[in-house]
Amino acid sequence: MLPTSKIACVSVICSYGSRREDRQQGAAVPHVIVFGVDGVRLDTLAAAHTPRIDAVAEAGFFSSFEVNATAPVLSGPCWTTVATGMWPEAHGVFGNTFTGHRLGVFPDFLTLAKRRGLRTYAALTWAPLATGSYGGPLFSDPTRLSYADGEALGHAEADQLVVDDAARALGTGGFDAAFVYIGAPDEVAHAVGTGPEYLAAVERADAQIGQVLDATAHLEDVTVVVVTDHGHRDGGGHGGRAEWEKQAWIAARGPGVPNCATPVCHADIAPQVMAVFGLDAATMAGVPFGRR
Repeated sequence: MLPTSKIACVSVICSYGSRREDRQQGAAVPHVIVFGVDGVRLDTLAAAHTPRIDAVAEAGFFSSFEVNATAPVLSGPCWTTVATGMWPEAHGVFGNTFTGHRLGVFPDFLTLAKRRGLRTYAALTWAPLATGSYGGPLFSDPTRLSYADGEALGHAEADQLVVDDAARALGTGGFDAAFVYIGAPDEVAHAVGTGPEYLAAVERADAQIGQVLDATAHLEDVTVVVVTDHGHRDGGGHGGRAEWEKQAWIAARGPGVPNCATPVCHADIAPQVMAVFGLDAATMAGVPFGRR
């Protein structure tokens, strides 16, 4: 439990691009894994048994914050801000339909990393993150994409399928930057509210994070970020600014990550990924952790 003070089958698409020159020469290359866990209330996280998120926080930091007020408290705007480091007025996503986005101008951090020769990985179960549905995809061209349709399979099953693939793929050390999405907590809250089944879904997500971290434990220089997009109202649901729906949080650890609570927001995650690889993020709205 976190301290109360911090309140079908998988479709795998591979398009192997260039590899970083320093990897070819045998030098160590850092790794970043961002876990996006959808719809986890801050108070439920504090009540849940989440040893893997706790360990990330204890080795680095845990900070909570309010979702930016420039868009409704919905997954589309929040995840797009996480991915691009930009606010909705820039990236153009104001709801769960992505039509009208400006991702060609403000691409996701995996696309930016791949353009610099890094190998990227995405494990996704919500269609607009990975496909053209609803105006997507948010993550447009990862080196490897693992996608399972959460609506068709059920989000719990889909999450486990892509987490299994993430553990196998990331455990090889062959990918530099990764985003792993876990959607079941949000779907459970929408379906049955924020009671015991929801708490259990949060605990399953923590175990799935642990599965990937165990598979990558032998790698050096790994930065781990765990983030939620929003919370839920009592009984489930979000989109407004009630206390528990507007709260979000980030836990992170790794080389260069602050080891105490620090002011952060969704827009800081993409700049942090860029900073790990020494890439410029000066044009992003967010800043790397600890620089706010």
